[in-house]
Formats: sequence, C-alpha cells, structure tokens
Amino acid sequence: MKLDRLAVNIIFLINGFIYANWIARLPRIQELYQLNNKSLGLVLLFVSVGAISSMPFTGWLIHKKSSRFITLLGAIIFCVLVPPIPLLPEVWQVRILFYFLGVSAGLLDVSMNAQAVLVEQKYQKPIMSSFHALFSVGMMIGAGCGALFAKFSVGLFAHFLSVVLISLLLVGWASQHLIRDTPQAQAGEEGSGFRLPTKAILNIGIIAFCGMTGEGAMSDWSSNYMENIARSSQALAPMALAAFSLAMTIGRLLGDRARAMLGDRRLLIYSGSIAFLGLALSLAFPVAWLVIAGFFIVGLGLATVVPIAYSTAGNAPGLPPGVGLSMVTTVGYSGFLFGPPIIGFLADWQTLRLALLFVALLFALMTVLGFRSKI
Repeated sequence: MKLDRLAVNIIFLINGFIYANWIARLPRIQELYQLNNKSLGLVLLFVSVGAISSMPFTGWLIHKKSSRFITLLGAIIFCVLVPPIPLLPEVWQVRILFYFLGVSAGLLDVSMNAQAVLVEQKYQKPIMSSFHALFSVGMMIGAGCGALFAKFSVGLFAHFLSVVLISLLLVGWASQHLIRDTPQAQAGEEGSGFRLPTKAILNIGIIAFCGMTGEGAMSDWSSNYMENIARSSQALAPMALAAFSLAMTIGRLLGDRARAMLGDRRLLIYSGSIAFLGLALSLAFPVAWLVIAGFFIVGLGLATVVPIAYSTAGNAPGLPPGVGLSMVTTVGYSGFLFGPPIIGFLADWQTLRLALLFVALLFALMTVLGFRSKI
C-alpha cells in the first residue's frame, strides 16, 4: 500500500476511533450532566449544527488552503476538543463545546474524503469503500475501548485524554504523507467556490441523508437502547455499537467488489432493505443479544451507502472533489441535524423503541429512492 493511501486510511480510522470513544460513554455523560433523552438530543444537535455550518464552505476552504491543510486542521481540533467534555460546569457550555466539535468534524469529513477521492483517482479504480471501512474499524475499536474503560470505571477525562494523545501521534505521522494538493492547482479549476446542490447531487444527497441519519442513530442511541430498553449491563451496552461498527467494516471491505458486481443502484436497493430488516429485528425483540444481532445487520445494510454517495459526488462532472463533496455532505449531514432532536423528543414522548421506528422508516425511504435512482 502506498504511503498516501495509508495516511488517508489513518485519518479515517482516527475519526471513527475518537468519535466512538465519546459516543460509547454517552450514558455516563448524560448522567454527569443530569440530562433526559430530550436534553441529550438537544446537546447532540449542537454537534450537527456545527458540522452543517462548516460543511458548505469547506469546499471553498479546500480550494483556498488545500485538502491536506484542512484535513490536518480538522483532525487536530476534533481531537483536542474531546477531553474537556466532562470538565465543564454548565450544560450550556457543553452545548458550545459540542458545536465546535461539530465544526471540526465537518471540516474533517469533507476534507478527508477529498483526499480519498484524490487517492482513488491515482489508483484509477473504486477504492472509496475501503477508506470508509477504516472509519468503521476505528468505530469498532473505539466502542471496544469505551466498553473496557466503562468496565473498569475509568473516569471520562482520563479515558478521553489517553485516546486523544495516541490519536495525535498518528495524525503527526499521517501529516507527512497526505497528498500535497496545492491551492494554486485548484484555483484554476472552474466552479471551485460555494454552490447550491444540483438536482443530481441533491438526489444522492437525500439518499446520504437517510443513511447518515441511520448511522447517527445507531451510534448515538445504541448504548441507551441497550441499557434502558434491552436492560443490558453497562459493560455489555457498548457491544451493540461494536457489532454495528464490525458489520460496517465487513461491508465496506467488500463494498468496492459489490459495487463492481451489482452496480450502485441495485446495491442501494439491497442496502436499504437489509438495514430496515435489521432494525426491525432489534425493535421487535428488545433482548440484548438479539439487539446486538439486529444492529450488526443494520451495519451490513448501511455499509456502502455513504461511500457510494461520496464517490459519486467527488467524481461529479465539472466539479472539483471538495465542492461536490461539500454539497452532498451538507445534505447528508442534515440527518445528523434533525435526527438527534427528533429521536430525543419521540423517546421522551413515548419510548426510545418507538423513536427508532422513525429511523426504520427512513431505511424504507432509502430503498424506494434506490429504485428511482439513475446512478
């Protein structure tokens, strides 16, 4: 494997690793700040608002500063904002911190995928799913770390600080091998600034919206669902997220081959159907091991949705990778914007079990859109 591909893989892995570590400890964060489901959903909303506010302009920033620079900037900020999460005295301060955590996540998500598109173009074959597989590997390892730290009752600050220090060392190595795309090279490309999504980009963005809402729901609410609905132990609760991440990893490692065999349209139809069936299993039978199995199936279903969307956007005719990606990620990440508060409100109004039915309906919608898609 060439060093530039390895460096981008490491950035994807770190992103998933850091994200899953703090997501896996959400029940403790919720307990620390005495948040009900609705309040927790609103806190998570600030992450989404931050990401949405930065994504539309990340393509422009990449044009001005290069995807390498924005990738490193986003990765460093994303890491250093995690350890202070349990140290703030007021909930409003947590919301502000989560907003800037979301801003850095938005910068990182678009720019690292722009780097991935550049590497994919060098290889001249589909490899986008393999990068997202490393994100899922990071999620899986991060969820496992979360379970381990929870089992031994390690404090949140010590937990977060230790994983961040390791991650920053890896970012330092990757910084030497990311593709050095220069602002001057991008400046000559037509349409490099901010644009509204085209009709074709909007369609793939809506599919990404459904998929990313599902990913966010599985990540944000899996531990809560395991503890509060499936009545699992605290140590077992993060295993649903670990199973989901493992399935995403397997699906994405095989995703490029599946795209070549089935085509993007057929694969999207299968993906939506599988995700719906997996979540239906978890909702119909809220027993810990069945929930873990159901979340694993959901992971298999969602594995290739975002890679297909990002690869399509990054290779859109007439648009530099960063600009097409910023359009699709903005639409797609709207799922992270609307998902947490909707699920939180529904969970407080009825139950978290009913709230996740909303996500199952989005999987059904994604399947329908797959039938209508022309990609």
